[in-house]
Amino acid sequence: MRPSARIPSILAGLALAAGGAVVAAPSAQADAKACEQYVAQHAPKATDGAAEACYEGQIGNQTSCVSSLVAVGASKDAANSACEASR
Repeated sequence: MRPSARIPSILAGLALAAGGAVVAAPSAQADAKACEQYVAQHAPKATDGAAEACYEGQIGNQTSCVSSLVAVGASKDAANSACEASR
């Protein structure tokens, strides 16, 4: 193969490899911080207990997350949405 033909081939291979890495990268996961930010925006009275409640949501205990947020002053709708954000 001529040197002038190798360069485009190499660049094409690198582009395909980089594109594959982007496609294979995992999607962003929501976490306890996203839950806490939701609580701060939609239920500011409940921010004191949000960290522990959102952690419960992050580890999969949505029922505990919601009930903890409601107990510290969040509405049921805000608590449900915040705990969904923690997943």
